[in-house]
Amino acid sequence: MEISYKRAGSCGGLGLALAGRQRRRSRRGAGCGLPLSAIFLLLAGRPLLSQQQPTFSTDVKVVNILATVREKKGPIVRNLTKDDFTLEESGRPQIIRYFSRETDLPLTLGLLVDTSLSQRRVLDQERGASYTFLEQMMRPKDMAFVIHFEGEAELLQDLTSSLRLLESALATLDTPQLNQGGGNWPGAGGRGRGMGAAGGTALYDAVYLASNELMRKQSGRKALIILSDGVDNASKVTLATAIESAQRADTLVYSILFSDEAAYGTGGGFGGPPMGGGVGFPGGGGMGRRGGSRRYPYPQPQAVHPDGRKILERISNETGARLFEVSKKQSVEQIYASIEEQLRNQYSLGYTPENTDASAGYRKISLKTKEKDQIVQTRDGYYPGP
Repeated sequence: MEISYKRAGSCGGLGLALAGRQRRRSRRGAGCGLPLSAIFLLLAGRPLLSQQQPTFSTDVKVVNILATVREKKGPIVRNLTKDDFTLEESGRPQIIRYFSRETDLPLTLGLLVDTSLSQRRVLDQERGASYTFLEQMMRPKDMAFVIHFEGEAELLQDLTSSLRLLESALATLDTPQLNQGGGNWPGAGGRGRGMGAAGGTALYDAVYLASNELMRKQSGRKALIILSDGVDNASKVTLATAIESAQRADTLVYSILFSDEAAYGTGGGFGGPPMGGGVGFPGGGGMGRRGGSRRYPYPQPQAVHPDGRKILERISNETGARLFEVSKKQSVEQIYASIEEQLRNQYSLGYTPENTDASAGYRKISLKTKEKDQIVQTRDGYYPGP
């Protein structure tokens, strides 16, 4: 699978896209649409680079684990010691040799914002809450970036510690506009973007590119935050590949499920005939005479879309993070506050595994506390080598 990337003129960011689709010109001005192109080959099934691990003078590899502990009813546990934990790798007990509470390590954050049509009615809330979170979370030594994804993944702002640049990137977030005259649905090419932009969502591609192109090059604490309904119908990589890329980059992936069910059914959504991953033509339960299609005569069936909640839950669970869902009881602002609390209250544990075979595959880790009423939130394994 080819991956191409381009640096966007004066935009201060790097536009990322999966090759094989014609790259669209930026909506933010002609200066952002002229690429300095560089194309390189990466196979989706090919092993990725190993996660960065400290190597000491004895050349012993140390496996580092970041963990958050909370009571079953929710409160974060902040006062544990090394002796409060038990650790196993592949069922074998391990000695925890390094232990500390991490509240001061540099943090790298990535915001992955779904700007497909299904998110158009909730995007303003996501934009405002995201900036408030960055403003409260980031310190001078922390860095963040912003990616948005619809039919393609695009980096709006490269890694920076500047809140001004991050705010500018968030301000550019928008969704494709419905063209009531017909011609802006998947395949019609109303904006010259075809299925990928008007009706597609490349969630897995966004996670894959953020992990491989940005996170794997960073050290310290790393976390991605996805704002999406979890539906993917345009990615070139699989869900499993996206998760593996985040695991290899040693990156937590928090998910914020922001679902607008009306976007997929009648009454203002785009529940037309199913295409690709299940999302059909925009324009409600049927486009009627004005935007109709001879191939799909009126009335048109309602689209069936995947269970985005299960998808996001899997991504977060398998990378050591959590899924949150926006609801009447829990706002996106409250969710961001919970993520901030978790990132500020982590334990760092390190051990030297007995098995030194770097060619071995994924190794399972089990980290628990001796107190049964406590929940340990951490990754469930690691890749020991390239």
